[in-house]
Amino acid sequence: MTDMTPVSRGYLPAQMLSILPWTLIPLTACVILAVVVDPGFWAGAAVLGVLLVWQLWLLPAQARNRRWAETTDELLITRGRLWRTFTVVPYGRIQYVDVTAGPVERLFGMKRVKLHTASSTSDSEVVGLDAATADALRDRLAVAARERMSGL
Repeated sequence: MTDMTPVSRGYLPAQMLSILPWTLIPLTACVILAVVVDPGFWAGAAVLGVLLVWQLWLLPAQARNRRWAETTDELLITRGRLWRTFTVVPYGRIQYVDVTAGPVERLFGMKRVKLHTASSTSDSEVVGLDAATADALRDRLAVAARERMSGL
């Protein structure tokens, strides 16, 4: 088996900055409302507290399990903690490659590489790459895809 490359160090903080506020802000609001308005809001705070603990466990676990590797004929992508997914994308099936970065990803100097294949249901992406690695991977994949497609 090929050694798989993990996501960059900035991936986990970026994920936490993107996802946790959607739980922390309502949790804080429920606690404030429970103290000021009605103790019934503690139920909402409890549910959101459990969700927050789940996310604090899940996000690092997901980050540890997101990996990718290049072989001579395909790109390998793995992800998931509870539901593992292992994707093999043959270079000859790649039609084009996108590199994107949202605002939080740019803040942490990261990009994602999205592979578009002949089948729209099999598109894949490699997330959590530092910007230079993402650009270099895009270039290598574009060359490999062009070489493999020329034989078809």
